[in-house]
Amino acid sequence: MSDEPQDEIEDIEILELPLGDWHRAKAARMVEFAGYHMPIQYEGIIAEHVWTRTNAGLFDVSHMGQLMLSGEGVAEAFERIVPGDISALVEGRMRYSLLLAEDGGVLDDMMITRTPMGLYLVVNGAVKQEDMAYLRGELPDEITINYMEDRALLALQGPKAAKAMARIVPAATKLFFMEADMCLWGEEPLWISRSGYTGEDGFEISVPADKARVLVDALCGQPEVKPIGLGARDSLRLEAGLPLYGHDMNPATDPVEAGAAFAISKRRRAEGGFHGADRILKALAQGPARKLVGLSVDGKIPVREGAKIFTQDEQVGVVTSGSFAPTIGAPIAMGYVAARHAAPGTMLEAEVRGKRVGLTISALPFIPHRYHRKGAA
Repeated sequence: MSDEPQDEIEDIEILELPLGDWHRAKAARMVEFAGYHMPIQYEGIIAEHVWTRTNAGLFDVSHMGQLMLSGEGVAEAFERIVPGDISALVEGRMRYSLLLAEDGGVLDDMMITRTPMGLYLVVNGAVKQEDMAYLRGELPDEITINYMEDRALLALQGPKAAKAMARIVPAATKLFFMEADMCLWGEEPLWISRSGYTGEDGFEISVPADKARVLVDALCGQPEVKPIGLGARDSLRLEAGLPLYGHDMNPATDPVEAGAAFAISKRRRAEGGFHGADRILKALAQGPARKLVGLSVDGKIPVREGAKIFTQDEQVGVVTSGSFAPTIGAPIAMGYVAARHAAPGTMLEAEVRGKRVGLTISALPFIPHRYHRKGAA
């Protein structure tokens, strides 16, 4: 090691999305997020939020990690570090799950799809490198981990998403919520799922990076579709009561207190055998000490992440996400509170810049989900 003083720290490289130039040509305001230059807005967060709730918004989520796990016994091996019944997942079906540390803390949340090639994972961009390192350490050597860095990922979301998609990739509109398939776009096969993170009907589209620009031009050429930035993506997911990893979940939280007990499959509850099973199954049986809850905010002052939550002089929780909710017309938030104060309707207070702001525990989601479910009316 050199004994010379290290006065300068190398700048960390901020990466470009495959569609970076396209976003700039659309006058997007770009910011650094998860190590990439990302579009935070085009014409304005509220306008883009409202457009997605009433029409169809196109999101570039290529910063997220697309992984393919393959090899004999991949599902059974993977079940050691997630609490879902992955072995029972049939081809073309998806499952939301959680990557667990040895103590049951949440290292990431993800979507898992069974494909003919193996298990296709979409993981959060901010921790994808850590996820891959963890997977390599936890999975047997015979399991192959393929980081699909040559592909872009798009999300088309909103009540008119299917109408627009029908003109571009008609086969995709035959899918129901949490189903996926290889669909042809002309002669180009695309991996498409009926899923998303806005609470609306929609699709996620995995496309070769060198084909992404032609596809986004085709999608945004539809009258129902506009490009939407990160800002509206955050307010949309918050209204839908969907947690954001790194804010509403992290290694210090377990799935039960984070409101993700639904991701623990029935067989796994009976058999255990996953990281942190003793801790997690105990929390299921006895109830967690704290819970992630929705929070309606009195007045117009947003309550942001980190704000302390009180009942009189006792701190009983902390806000983990907060924003103005355009659909509701008022600020909303999510946060952890002591379980004894977590019942809907409970009135609490947040401390914002030295002042108290009234909060009411609200059932999640704040607005109904409108997924295209099989068998729904």
